[in-house]
Amino acid sequence: MKRPTLLPILVLLCLFTFSCSTDSIDENDNKVASTFVVPEAKQIEIEILELINEYRLTNGFSALDNMDIIKSQAFSHTDYMVETRDVSHHNFFQRKNYLINNAGATKVSENVAYGFSSAQSVVNAWLDSPGHKENIEGDFTDFDISAEMDSEGRWYFTNIFLKK
Repeated sequence: MKRPTLLPILVLLCLFTFSCSTDSIDENDNKVASTFVVPEAKQIEIEILELINEYRLTNGFSALDNMDIIKSQAFSHTDYMVETRDVSHHNFFQRKNYLINNAGATKVSENVAYGFSSAQSVVNAWLDSPGHKENIEGDFTDFDISAEMDSEGRWYFTNIFLKK
């Protein structure tokens, strides 16, 4: 074969070999759902969930249920924040879409935080912030949290809320 003819054929071969389809992405998401990582709850996480539900009940909102699939997404993001040493909402839409596709969510939101040393202090900080407070008081049905400590003893938090 002549060289100019070979190049377009190689390009087409690469495109067909490395392209993705929406169907295969959805299939992979469902496969991941059955193998997600859910670490055992830490005391600080349990306390945060209890404090948020106590606040909600005291203020006329319904209590939220926790879900392992939410915790898996929160854990993944918190682990990412610890690794990058960056408190962020990076890749939120991936977590949101995953929960829509795999947990039946119709609405998803999250709070993140860094550096607080107790459950009460992180919940107080979220309640003192209008945007974070709006999530805590929001029209949600389920939630969960991940708290991970970095090598220097600083806590990172991801709290995800969803509505079914």
